[in-house]
Amino acid sequence: MALIAYDSVDAAAFEATRHLRDDDLALWRAAISRYFEPRSGARLLDLGCGTGSWARAFRSWWPEVDVVGVEPSAAMRERAVFQPVVAGSADDVPFAEATLDGIWLSTVIHHIPDLTAAAREIRRVLKPGAPVLIRSAFAGRHGAISLFRWFPEAIVVLDRYPSIADVEASFATAGFATAGCEPVPQVSAPSVAEAAAHLRREAHTPLQLISDDAYAAGVARLKDAALTESGPVVDALDLLVLR
Repeated sequence: MALIAYDSVDAAAFEATRHLRDDDLALWRAAISRYFEPRSGARLLDLGCGTGSWARAFRSWWPEVDVVGVEPSAAMRERAVFQPVVAGSADDVPFAEATLDGIWLSTVIHHIPDLTAAAREIRRVLKPGAPVLIRSAFAGRHGAISLFRWFPEAIVVLDRYPSIADVEASFATAGFATAGCEPVPQVSAPSVAEAAAHLRREAHTPLQLISDDAYAAGVARLKDAALTESGPVVDALDLLVLR
């Protein structure tokens, strides 16, 4: 289900808008640390790393860990804020067998056209028992994501994403089992007004895949909400962990 092939416009929008505050990164760090042990010399792959913001955070948190990035989009690699980032994909990971201590995939799983093939390849490069850490919105789980309140037409796009059960089933074919699954809250914008001011359609796959009329209607709802709602915009994405 390769929904978007990122070009330079998408990459620029992603770089400009898809960032979390330090407090929210701390919540994700705590969640990840429940499953990944950042010991000295461990090798952690950010697979589908985009412009590298997560890989950069990992290196900042755990300087003793060897963090590497793989990204299929040349446009994303050109804008990477982290190095090394090399070309590759979920079904063609450019590392030797059993050389990685963990693999992180953030908002990537819906772009993978063949989850079963990806699971086999991820199994090949991971050391035995090492975790796959998947941060994502999953089909059927839109309730904690504010974007779908303003753009309800985009729920049908989310429901084309893999569900948690879909991912579990695909990875089970390569011998993986679920080690954990939990929603992790994050502040996506300091206010609804800020969310409206900085919205970039190109940065959100569900918004790219709805009609222009549906997008315009959602923007109007968001701007109306900005006039009356105060406080931060808090969302939650799921962390699914497989071993």
